[in-house]
Parts: sequence; structure tokens; C-alpha cells
Amino acid sequence: MSSLHHRHLAVSPEWLALYYRHPLEITHGEGRHVWDADGNRYLDFFGGILTTMTAHALPEVTKAVTEQAGRIIHSSTLYLNRPMVELAERVVSLSGIPDARVFFTTSGTEANDTALLLATAYRRSNQILAMRNSYHGRSFSAVSITGNHAWSPTALSPLQTLYVHGGVRGRGPYAHLSDEEFIAACVADLEDLLGHTRDAAALIAEPIQGVGGFTSPPDGLYAAFREVLDRHGILWISDEVQTGWGRTGEHFWGWQAHAENGPPDIVTFAKGIGNGMSIGGVIARADVMNCLDANSISTFGGSPVTMAAGLANLSYLLEHDLQGNARRVGGLLIERLRAIAAGSESVREVRGRGLMIGVELVRPGTDEANPEAATAVLEAARAGGLLIGKGGGHNTSVLRIAPPLSLSIPEAEEGAAILAEALRAAE
Repeated sequence: MSSLHHRHLAVSPEWLALYYRHPLEITHGEGRHVWDADGNRYLDFFGGILTTMTAHALPEVTKAVTEQAGRIIHSSTLYLNRPMVELAERVVSLSGIPDARVFFTTSGTEANDTALLLATAYRRSNQILAMRNSYHGRSFSAVSITGNHAWSPTALSPLQTLYVHGGVRGRGPYAHLSDEEFIAACVADLEDLLGHTRDAAALIAEPIQGVGGFTSPPDGLYAAFREVLDRHGILWISDEVQTGWGRTGEHFWGWQAHAENGPPDIVTFAKGIGNGMSIGGVIARADVMNCLDANSISTFGGSPVTMAAGLANLSYLLEHDLQGNARRVGGLLIERLRAIAAGSESVREVRGRGLMIGVELVRPGTDEANPEAATAVLEAARAGGLLIGKGGGHNTSVLRIAPPLSLSIPEAEEGAAILAEALRAAE
């Protein structure tokens, strides 16, 4: 055990998880690579949990942070803040929500917490519809709507949560149906659920479930849900903490795969927009955002430094068409991983979009999740110089692959080759 690991254990909660048998201390990064305290270099296919979205040590972001820190680091939302207004203007223009307003927070958890506050205040109901296998953050309210047992440490809740079918296409009671039949069955289930309960405030859903193992429904499910929700006056919250900003390649926002009946009422975001700086936020149409009848501020949300980073990062992403790169390079990477999976009895499915890819592992010859194999592959990939993540529903048996969106084709090929060797080593 390293000295730092020993010190960590002495002062940190037991439930604060660390990856790897011998935990890794990352000291610096550049582009798509990071280095540990022993000088080992790794190709980073997880980006600090999808947060280093553009590149490590991106000069444009570093310069913006340094220059802003040299002027003023903090003021709070009690004062006018030019970088915050400028970033809000850009986010509103990209949101797809008419007459939108933005409130900045410091994390995705806090963004979802704010969205729940807005929805319950607007609808005067504490009832929330959430998706099975979902994850929305670590706060008391966010945990209470999380449909993933591994990340929900308490049954106590300020909200009444009802869980809806549809977030997982390949498992569950509707897995055998065609996409059209799957959507129809999920809509029928939602209709039935609403017939047995009081008015709900909102449905919150990740277009692609992150912690749940990069699972998603067929395109159009949430558009079909929207027809039902609108009849009941129920708001739609799209949790874009992991799917936003072009990561899926095909769309800038994950909800756009379900856009037939218009945009969500509320969108939450975080992670990649700051490229490592602590930014979250809520976008909502004006009447929803303005429904609160009490004062509210954010001490650290909208910090001049983080807003400067967000502006620089968003500009770089748009100017260099990183969404297009995610589509092109991510498509190639998924093809390579599916070719590798075809020769492995341990891989049940390779799924995802753009640079948001899940590899689900099972016990050979069965459909049973294999979390031990996921852990073994994680270790073997590290030994080969590749960092990946893991997740999944009932068991943590899905490899999560989400590199920075500037990933090159040679780096994608290199990562796929390392992962192929790691899968062979773990079998």
C-alpha cells in the first residue's frame, strides 16, 4: 500500500470508492493521456467520469482560467458577472428550449436537485417519475429518485418516486419486443401507472443512462412519453449531465433523439462543459424557472473562473466540430469493439453512441452479469496503459468507455487493441 493510499484510508469515509487494487494517483495530463506518480503514461478513455470532455490541459481553457484568476476569482451571484451572462447566452441559444433561462450550479447533483425543486414547486406536487436503472447524483433528493440500488444508500426521501419502464432496452420484461412494440409497451405501462396515483410533478430521465451502464431506449421513447405527460401537465426533465455537448455524436443533446414532440421543459447539465472545472446548471423555460416565490442565490455557481473555463471550452468544442469527431471516431471505435466482442464469450453486448460506449460482460455461456470480470478487465486495461470505467444496473458488469471528444483515430485503434488484450487476459 502506498503512503498516500494509507493516508487516504485514515481520513476518508469507507464508502468513498477507489478504482484498482493499488489505487492510482494521477499527477498530470495532456491531450488524451495522463501520467501517474510513478511516471507511467495512460491513454484516458474515462476522462474523470466523462468530465475532461475536450482534452487534458487544453491550452485555451488553461489560458482563460489563468487570466480570469488574475483579475478576480469569486464574487457570487449577488453581483453582475460578465462571464456568467456570456456563457448563459450561449447555452440558451444552444438549448432548443424557447424563452429559456439558465441557473448555474457547481455539479450535476446540484443541477438535478435544483430541477426537482423547480418541478415540484411549479406543479405543487412532490411525486416524481424516474426511470429504472437511473442515476441522478449524490444529494438526499437525487439519491431518492435514483433507480439503481448500488448507488442509493437510503430508502428515506423528501419525494415520492415511481419508477417507469424503458431506460434499458436489452434486459427486462420488454426486451424481447421490437423497438416499436417496446415503446408501445412502455407507454402503456406509463399510462397505467398514472391511473393509479396522484398528479406527478415531472419525469426525470437520462437519454443514455450513465452509471447504469450506457443503456438507452429506442429513439422516440421519450417523445411518446411526452404525449402522455402533456395530457397530465407533467414536466419532462432531461438529465444531460453525461449526454450533453455532443458526446453522442449524432446529437448535441441526448434528448434530440426523442425530439418529435418538442424539447424538454427542463434540461440539466454538468461534467464536460467545464472540461474539469466545477460547472453544473439548469436550463428551463421562463415560466418554470421563475416559479419560485422566495429568494435564491448561488455562492459558487457561476464563478467567474469556472464560467471563463466553460466559455473557452465550449468555443473550442464548437469551432473544432468535436461533436462530428465523436460521431466519426466513436463509430469506428464501436465497430472495432464489436468485432472484438464477436470472438469473446464474455461479452454480451457492445452498445452506445459516439464516444459513450458500454461493453457488458457476462459469465461465458450465460446471460448472467459478471462484475468480477469487469474488475479484472479494468485492472488488465490499466496494466496495458488504458484507463476505462465500469458501471451497470443490478451488478457492476459494464465497461464504460468515454474518452475526450478530441480522440484521434490512431488513439481509438490503440485503445481498442489494449482492451482486446485485457479481455483475453481476463477470460
